[in-house]
Amino acid sequence: MIDGLAQSYPFYLANLPEQPNTALEVSDKFSGDIATRVALASEPDIDRAIAAGVDAARPMREMKAYERQAVLQHCVERLGERSEELARTLCIEAGKPIRDSRGEVSRLIDTFRIAAEESVRIYGEVMPMDISPRSADYRGMWKRVPIGVCSFIAPFNFPLNLVAHKIAPAIAAGCPFVLKPASLTPVSALILGEILAETDLPVGAFSILPCQRDGARLFSEDERLKLLSFTGSPEVGWALKARAGRKKVVLELGGNAACIVDEDIQGDLLDDAVERMVVGAFYQSGQSCIGVQRVLVHSSLYAEFKDRFVAATRALVAGDPSDEATFIGPMISEAEATRLESWIAEAVSEGASLLCGGGRDGAMLEATLIEGVDPALDLCAREAFGPVAVLQPFDDFAEALAEVNASVYGLQAGVFTRDLYKAHQAWDELEVGGVLIGDIPNWRVDHMPYGGVKESGLGREGIRWAIEDMTEVRLLAIRTPPARD
Repeated sequence: MIDGLAQSYPFYLANLPEQPNTALEVSDKFSGDIATRVALASEPDIDRAIAAGVDAARPMREMKAYERQAVLQHCVERLGERSEELARTLCIEAGKPIRDSRGEVSRLIDTFRIAAEESVRIYGEVMPMDISPRSADYRGMWKRVPIGVCSFIAPFNFPLNLVAHKIAPAIAAGCPFVLKPASLTPVSALILGEILAETDLPVGAFSILPCQRDGARLFSEDERLKLLSFTGSPEVGWALKARAGRKKVVLELGGNAACIVDEDIQGDLLDDAVERMVVGAFYQSGQSCIGVQRVLVHSSLYAEFKDRFVAATRALVAGDPSDEATFIGPMISEAEATRLESWIAEAVSEGASLLCGGGRDGAMLEATLIEGVDPALDLCAREAFGPVAVLQPFDDFAEALAEVNASVYGLQAGVFTRDLYKAHQAWDELEVGGVLIGDIPNWRVDHMPYGGVKESGLGREGIRWAIEDMTEVRLLAIRTPPARD
């Protein structure tokens, strides 16, 4: 076993650890060695967990707001105490450079802290009914009530914080949940389960069950579940929605995010844009659905920007993610690195120019910049999800916006401009869930509404918006009978 992880981890079913097997091997993504083994849930286990969640729905609904807040505050405290352990876990099971791992843990704590704050301000509203003589004797009000048992399916690239964006608002809203963490990176979520098991949540309030994809049918199809929240690939997400039946579905899917650098970004501002673009394209080896994949630069700046971007990319340190100096770690698997390497090779064979990178050693793919890529090729048209960015010049800002919109995806976009009118034009016209001015599309604060349009998903994350999805509006209307003599 790898230092820093236990020899094995149980799953959590109805708040309790169970270790029926050690069937799921979890590898160190840099060395390829087996790091630990995890209990793998069967379909009967998932069925029991959902049944326990149904039984817990009323006790969860009846928890007072301050009680739910106390659970979330306990998580904030314990996550802070175990922050370095969690960062080391991410470094091993996800191959995430240690600096990025610590950054994810800090965001994880923010997410639980925000949820604790929101748990006591799930407001309703008094609603005037006397809009006509017919309703003059009525008054109304509405409140939000928990939707019921929620099903969560989480991805490998942010195995702590994207899990937190599902389970923290569920606790705040008073919803039991069953969670399937990514089978490549389950340990982080199981440590969260260990912390939740220390709290006074009702029995059955949570289950965290690693399982194989072909054994996860109940997570999407079981009619006892009232909401499915999935983060992952568009292909899988839309297929799950088609099988989800009558339940509410929230999808946070992929993207091939674009960033525009306009003609007024010069001097120090150009240096800043390059620095941010390096982070945007290569942070955690590009394995982010809002990572910078397409870079559109005004033709008056293109040559200078390209030279600076290439030089900064070549200077990145690649290697062991546990090394404090490492910026580029491994991709999640050799298969994924091989897939992206083939996309790069295809683009070059079709006439694109490789500016730097492109080499691969196992799961390590070099930070790669390329220009002149046919927009119809996978490297432009699909989600790369790895350390590569495609550069192209533009002459007209409106045409650049149209090029961004030409994608089937629409998650977030970045625009570097000092022109207020162009900033508003981008906000008005870009078909995405979020527009970032003066920054890369990767930027996210964990209380903001986050999600996409088109193939990038359905609904929004961010604690307040997730709570709205996890609650139903319930109206109360009161009639005052007319006075009688």
